[in-house]
Amino acid sequence: MKTFKTTVISSVMMASALLATAAEGVQVDHLGVNNTLVRTDGAPRYLLLPVQEGNEDARINVLVDGKVAETIYVRLAKSKVDYMVPFDLSPYNGHKVILDVVSAQNRATVREAKNDVCWSRIELSDTFDTANREKYRPAFHHTPSYGWMNDPNGMFYKDGEWHLYYQWNPFGSKWQNMTWGHSSSKDLVNWTHHPAAIKPNGLGTVFSGSCAVDVDGTAGLGKDAVIALYTSAGTSQMQSLAWSKDNGRTFELYPGNPVITLESEARDPNMFFNRETGEWNLVLAHSLEHEMLFFTSPDMKEWTLRSSFGKGEGAQDGVWECPDLFRLPVAGTDEEKWVLICNINPGGLFGGSGIQYFTGSFDGRTFTADTNQEGKIDTKWLDFGKDNYALVSWSDAPDGRRTAIGWMSNWQYAAEVPTMQYRSANTLPREIGLFRATDGEVYASSVPSPELESLRGKLVRNERRMSVGKKVRDIALPTAGDGVCEILMTIDARKAKSVTLRLEGETGENVTMTYDPVASTFSFDRRESGIVDFSDDFPAVTVAPTFEKDGRIDLRLFIDRSSIEVFGNGGRFSMTNLVFPASPYKTLSVSADGNARLSDVKIYELKN
Repeated sequence: MKTFKTTVISSVMMASALLATAAEGVQVDHLGVNNTLVRTDGAPRYLLLPVQEGNEDARINVLVDGKVAETIYVRLAKSKVDYMVPFDLSPYNGHKVILDVVSAQNRATVREAKNDVCWSRIELSDTFDTANREKYRPAFHHTPSYGWMNDPNGMFYKDGEWHLYYQWNPFGSKWQNMTWGHSSSKDLVNWTHHPAAIKPNGLGTVFSGSCAVDVDGTAGLGKDAVIALYTSAGTSQMQSLAWSKDNGRTFELYPGNPVITLESEARDPNMFFNRETGEWNLVLAHSLEHEMLFFTSPDMKEWTLRSSFGKGEGAQDGVWECPDLFRLPVAGTDEEKWVLICNINPGGLFGGSGIQYFTGSFDGRTFTADTNQEGKIDTKWLDFGKDNYALVSWSDAPDGRRTAIGWMSNWQYAAEVPTMQYRSANTLPREIGLFRATDGEVYASSVPSPELESLRGKLVRNERRMSVGKKVRDIALPTAGDGVCEILMTIDARKAKSVTLRLEGETGENVTMTYDPVASTFSFDRRESGIVDFSDDFPAVTVAPTFEKDGRIDLRLFIDRSSIEVFGNGGRFSMTNLVFPASPYKTLSVSADGNARLSDVKIYELKN
């Protein structure tokens, strides 16, 4: 009997020793083929979890002192580790933490489950390395420090800082665990990352929404409090409120949530204070009904539905989401128009997601769209590339500016682009304006925010005039900083049928852009731009109207490691497209069908 007891104790000690060797401070208990407990006392800052992207999500209930504190979903590694993600233990310091893991992977036996590589690679650490390990991480665009990102949301300006929140997965580079990530900037160029601002709770994950500074304290939550209104996405979608007393660093959840419930799916509330009516306005996407709903409130807690707009209008192929509503002057006139942004997916101009908008009037209750000469409401697009979506603007921007930013990807392939440490960047920030075109219609313009000029480094090319014909002329691009640069030029094609600009790499990869002065169009062909085979929807040609009739355009191009943004004619058209070249584009070749002239050609190196 004594010998038997000694044998049992020895086996337990041996098993414990093996576990300690695999991950010191972590105990792993397998309860079945799909259920495992991971125990730790939470002393270090992080528990690092190994991820294999090809796996399905495991559901992890985080138990603190026996109670469920949160639930997360992680693609735990089975046969290989693609990267690690951190679970922050600091809120539970001094408590016993258990991860109750339920895997979706099929195993025949517990022995097979024990062989998953994740159990031996889980580790405790006081740090988590977010240093860039990606070839295609942008040099000058905002990205998350790691993990998946999609829609920008909740943006506001206060006390000299631009606050940017975004849909974020802290536990992997695929869509899941939607949380409000948070970054801030004093110049729209350099960004500081902050801890997650709003996390999933019992009402669901945290989808898109908006923030506003409550200058007058109308919500009863303090003068100058930052109020957030967002979609809680659980079994159903509902709208929740939170507030911050520290300029958006941390938020408290309103105990009366949700503040808006409907009988059908609605999301992405966007609110602002209407000085003319003295109340809060809110636009809510009635997604599957292809319409926007308009609400009013005295205090952001009690909302009254006033009207709707959109059924049967504009692009109707996909869900409507991520609205924005604001008023702008029409350039060169005394006229003002309201602009209703309506992001749509799918059904974008070139497939997948896109940004449509409407101009018109708004009386605080009802939006009335402009009509054309035939009495119909035109479908208008804010960007003529494939990779600008969920664009919304900052509230309370200084000097009456309407500064906006979008998610630089497309739902057709966002999860498959060739990055892994992180996925997705934001577009460059842009200033939205209005102009009246030669057809008499009012359109939205988009120009890079003025702060972006601070990115400019060395001026490597400054050509006052250049004649262009059928013979190709090559212009060398900067080699520093992976070839990131800004290119400016004016094209006079009044004596040409077309002008072609081609960005070329060492291995023949290229992006071909063509200005057609007869059709007044500018096209962008990325079918041979580099890596394109991760999705059948990625190789594409996009085309923009140039909104001119005189055969002349000006261009401003921003080239980053994995994107090209084109702004033409003072922002009358813009085009955002991802590219993944094997090596940086090194040459800009220019040719014309006929005789054309380039002037004021400037190329700047851009800073990281």
